[in-house]
Amino acid sequence: MAETFTARIWALGDDIDTDIVIPTEYLALKTVQDMTPYAFSPLRPELAAQIKPGDVIVAGKNFGCGSSREQAPEVIKALGVKAVIAGSFARIFFRNAINNGLLLIECPALRADVRDGDEVTVEVGKSITCNGKTYPIGALPENLLDIINAGGLVKAMRRRNGLD
Repeated sequence: MAETFTARIWALGDDIDTDIVIPTEYLALKTVQDMTPYAFSPLRPELAAQIKPGDVIVAGKNFGCGSSREQAPEVIKALGVKAVIAGSFARIFFRNAINNGLLLIECPALRADVRDGDEVTVEVGKSITCNGKTYPIGALPENLLDIINAGGLVKAMRRRNGLD
């Protein structure tokens, strides 16, 4: 993962729960890749097809609330989303996302200032710049960055133990 990256934004609101990220009826599909066309379908049926690798999702508070299904961050990552930037995250979603290698960034002020298609530049652990304004962000602990950079917890543990 690059320390600084620029991406196109997809803007969502508050309280995006895991049933919106991937509805229950699609959890029986064989693979996470099979589920990706249905991501966010209750809210915006066209969104999954519009997201391109390297894009980011910017949302309000409480992203990932609801059930603790691990498929929610897996589907977002499978879509090629570089990061989810939100005002806050549900705790279990946060951990599931990190464990799956999905970068999450908390930035409460950003959502009010962006629209779909805006461009954002992220300097991981330092700041976000968008529409001429810079927003400071906190740094993730090094151990969590190691997991994200490895592509997830299992890959990080394999790397740590010399198995990769």
